[in-house]
Amino acid sequence: MSKWKNSKQFTLDVLDKMPDSGMDYKTDPAAMSFKEQIHHIGSAIVGISQGYLMGGQPDFSIDVETATKAELASYVAKCYDYGTKAMAAVTPEQGKEIQDVFGNQASRNQVMALLMDHSTHHRGAAIAYLRSNGVEPPAFVGF
Repeated sequence: MSKWKNSKQFTLDVLDKMPDSGMDYKTDPAAMSFKEQIHHIGSAIVGISQGYLMGGQPDFSIDVETATKAELASYVAKCYDYGTKAMAAVTPEQGKEIQDVFGNQASRNQVMALLMDHSTHHRGAAIAYLRSNGVEPPAFVGF
């Protein structure tokens, strides 16, 4: 779980670096905005944890269109904490169970790895958005 906690902090650090004026920045009209990229990381953690890791109903939500940067940071932190709780509740036996995941057969353990990969993917996109706005991204901390 240490890598997961690191992922949470790094995502929050990336969000913190973007000035308020860049929150709606898009690299292309068809792309997600910076704010949407960060929101997507959190909402996917919750949705995937609910659908494939037996997570319960979260007691939080956000309107990404009207959310401030501080509200988005709070939401994303709660999403990571929700994912932590869902992953911690999966027993070793449940982790090995195979299920249909987006048209593929995957174990719950693989779903947990998917959550990390997905977060990394979208955080990487958000880092590119920072650089496109002349903002130095936070230094990567691997441990």
